[in-house]
Amino acid sequence: MTNETKYNQMYPRSGRSAALSPGTTAPDFTLQSTPDQTVSLSDFRGQPIVLVFYPADWSPVCGDQVTLYNEILPEFQSLGAELVGISVDGAWCHAAFSRDRKLHFPLLADFEPKGEVARLYGVYRQGDGVSERALFVVDAEGNIHWSHVSPIGVNPGAAGILAALEDLQEKKQQNQGEQKKGEKQEKEEAVK
Repeated sequence: MTNETKYNQMYPRSGRSAALSPGTTAPDFTLQSTPDQTVSLSDFRGQPIVLVFYPADWSPVCGDQVTLYNEILPEFQSLGAELVGISVDGAWCHAAFSRDRKLHFPLLADFEPKGEVARLYGVYRQGDGVSERALFVVDAEGNIHWSHVSPIGVNPGAAGILAALEDLQEKKQQNQGEQKKGEKQEKEEAVK
């Protein structure tokens, strides 16, 4: 029996998730990133952020997923985005897991009250006491641009995240181009 099969038996899919959909304002939160420091979603206002909800540190799929994101973190950052991982594990567990995996992004402890932020985002698995494997790309204004819930035993990879971030980058460039065009027209009319 594979690790993925064992994991899926431990945490069977609990039905359709009520994950927040694109266009929704992302609920703000403040969670521990270390035993003595916190991080808030609002800390990232003005830039896109990727929220990675995952069931648990040290689980088979989660380790592979966060390691993948750590390896391609420079790609996320080149698209102007930061990334945070969120699970119901405590800050001390996250510290050990992060150190073991040599992670370069924060893991946030949705520990007490357990799963409160996962509930806000509609991705808490009540019967299992963990979050879904869910991804949210939040734009610079704090709105959910893209979301995805993966089966709990499946690594969702990074293609969807990268596509969403590229879409945000493209829209930003279009807006800047339209703004410059508008400014140019205003100057021309002022000269007349």
